Amino acid sequence: MNLSFFDQFMSPVLMGVPLIVLSLMFPLLMIPAPAAQWAGSRTQSLQLWLYNNFTKQLLMPLNTHGHKWALLLLSLVLLLISMNLLGLMPYTFTPTTQLSMNLGLAIPLWLATVIMGLRNMPTAALGHLLPEGTPTLLTPILIIIETISLFIRPLALGVRLTANLTAGHLLIQLISTATLVLMPLMPMVAFLTAAVLFLLTLLEIAVAMIQAYVFVLLLSLYLQENV
Repeated sequence: MNLSFFDQFMSPVLMGVPLIVLSLMFPLLMIPAPAAQWAGSRTQSLQLWLYNNFTKQLLMPLNTHGHKWALLLLSLVLLLISMNLLGLMPYTFTPTTQLSMNLGLAIPLWLATVIMGLRNMPTAALGHLLPEGTPTLLTPILIIIETISLFIRPLALGVRLTANLTAGHLLIQLISTATLVLMPLMPMVAFLTAAVLFLLTLLEIAVAMIQAYVFVLLLSLYLQENV
């Protein structure tokens, strides 16, 4: 019985073909195409307003060299938000619950920020491994600790996103199963569990958007240290 709860994290297969590719491409359909006329619709105006505010807030602490990442970071947060929200719909699959995909996004982007720092400002990049004013006896230990924390960063990015989404989906699955089981036995209790399920779904919608924002925000903070 417990194994069936984790079947929702497996990619659906149609005629032997995994549907994860369609899951990755479907968020593009949610973004409206730009209109030919000068005055767009209200949806496009709201979309541009959100894009501008998010980009301004994200790139404010960065210098001019970090602004080159604006398109990449904006595209990444839109991709993560779209896939997280689509995964909350019935009979769908959430690719961001797979640790392999999240690490596949986190490791190359984190590595790009590290390589950029070592290439453009090697002294400052290596200086992050040793805090200023460290006693001489603690220098080797702190260098080892800071190096380990540096390499743990991409793992923390991927695991944080995976764990939050997986826990939310499991709770929704458990409460929905309990609601169906209690419906013929105790309708009043089933109604209460259904209310809890509705509130949990609202919470998961917020978590889906917040975790995508946190993923990109932490990536921008890593970029800030290397530009």
